[in-house]
Amino acid sequence: MTRYLSDRHIDLPTGALRMFCFPFAGGGASSYVGWQRRLGPEVQVVPVRLPGREDRLAEPRFTDLDALVTELDEQLGPELDHPHVFFGHSMGALIAFSLAERRHARGQELPEALLLSGYRARHLPAPRIADRNASDEELAAVLAALGGIPQRLLEHPEWLSALLPVARDDLLLCAGPLSRAIAPLPVPLYVFAGSEDRLVAPEAIRLWEQHTTGPFEMDTFAGGHFFIRDCDTEFLARVAQLLRRHGAAGTASGARPPRLLEGVSS
Repeated sequence: MTRYLSDRHIDLPTGALRMFCFPFAGGGASSYVGWQRRLGPEVQVVPVRLPGREDRLAEPRFTDLDALVTELDEQLGPELDHPHVFFGHSMGALIAFSLAERRHARGQELPEALLLSGYRARHLPAPRIADRNASDEELAAVLAALGGIPQRLLEHPEWLSALLPVARDDLLLCAGPLSRAIAPLPVPLYVFAGSEDRLVAPEAIRLWEQHTTGPFEMDTFAGGHFFIRDCDTEFLARVAQLLRRHGAAGTASGARPPRLLEGVSS
């Protein structure tokens, strides 16, 4: 079993729709605790465990997006032969889309859909969060203002000392150069924005429409950059609604709908 997934996901039913969830900068697989219960049995929530955080804290972190996506493709490949979707928030959206792009270029199985939130369209520059030389205090203040650090963490310097190096490396990963874009993906693309997000304006999220030849839908929720937590009831209800369109009922045999594979290069 790949170290990128928890052992509890080893025996998932072949026909079940899996939602691979990629974390935001500074976050980890625990960001998606509780989603399985709230989304119900029609989908298997599969948080992706990136190195250098949580129970992989001792492992070196990636600061190069292409290197990370290459390893994710290799490590998750066998799991991606089953019906699945990708979800990512902020940095996770960039990782999720980049992984789908790589798999499309290599003629591999694609997700049933991509669900991306809180990140600018792929062709736009990465949002600037903080100067790379910012002090720990400055970085913590910026992340707290965005809602990425709960108040209780600010009161515990020992916890911040573990979180901030992760956040710094993740910001480097987002700010690095992107590989040349390939053609738009033949995958349904659903994007989500926070109406009061000071980091990523809804207009920049709407431009994701340029990166799919499939259906495109956008939802805007009340809240800032972490609207997925601040408005979680409404947000997860919408996610559940979208996932039902791509659920196991239509892919119980494990086969992909032909329209999702059209145009995939070999």
